[in-house]
Amino acid sequence: MKPHRAIAAILVAALGIAGAARAQAQQSPNPLDVVPDKMPFNVPYGAPIPLARAQALIAAATAEATRRGWAMNVAVVDSGGNLVAFARMDGAQLASISIAEHKARTAARYRRPTRVFEDGVQKSGLIYSLTLDDVIASRGGIPLVEDGKLIGAIGCSGGTGSQDEATCTVAAATINK
Repeated sequence: MKPHRAIAAILVAALGIAGAARAQAQQSPNPLDVVPDKMPFNVPYGAPIPLARAQALIAAATAEATRRGWAMNVAVVDSGGNLVAFARMDGAQLASISIAEHKARTAARYRRPTRVFEDGVQKSGLIYSLTLDDVIASRGGIPLVEDGKLIGAIGCSGGTGSQDEATCTVAAATINK
């Protein structure tokens, strides 16, 4: 009979611990329930980036990638997320063609760098963001803001996320000042 009492005591203790953990979880605020005073990433949409400027961004990105010895795919989209210009460097990974465009499109449509989605998933567990239409949670997509208005975005793919982001950052810096 003693073993039964020991098992019963263990079960009662386990239920007590589980109940306390559940009560604590219910008391912890959900970070998604926080209501910000201002709308995040509320950059107004501007006129779409012209072709000549998009091509200059691609030249800046490919020059940076060449300097570092990286083969990249680079896409520039307008303020609505529509492709304006694209370049695939010799030897760039073929799968990254659509990824570069997807990064640029996400950055334009959501008016934020794609790294925000990556950090949200990896660091904050905000996996719900992966259910949003046309999101890619991988760094390398950067909005292009001129005079306080979104004119487009650039997306790079072909290397690691940090290489993609570094390539795009150099090109975006010619507009985002």
